[in-house]
Amino acid sequence: MSQFGSQFHGKSDRKREGNGKLKKRMRDKRKFEGGGFFANTRIAEANTFKAVRGRGGTPRNKLQYAAFANLLTSNGYKKVKITSVVESKDNRNFSRLKIMTKGSVIDTEAGKAEITNRPGRDGSINARLIKQG
Repeated sequence: MSQFGSQFHGKSDRKREGNGKLKKRMRDKRKFEGGGFFANTRIAEANTFKAVRGRGGTPRNKLQYAAFANLLTSNGYKKVKITSVVESKDNRNFSRLKIMTKGSVIDTEAGKAEITNRPGRDGSINARLIKQG
């Protein structure tokens, strides 16, 4: 599964049947089985979206560039500015490239926070405060 290319959501050709033989493909790939591209959300001065057609024609906004996060604190939610990406569980290079995904630790004006949603799918960044700064 590639993080940067398109993805195919179907059954694997490499799985075997019950008798040990490789499975034969019974039909070609269908358009609805194709996945989308990796959103690659980065830090910028303003939030920038990319409109994408979802399944069934549902419009979705992929977050391309983010400047602010909705931070959950003990007092409730607060909109704070993102300063940098500290670490990422998905790929160690994502923190160096300033790419934000779910589970990434970001540095904000209020302190360090962990992203709790999927920015490329939701169109916003929700995070919870880990350490006040």
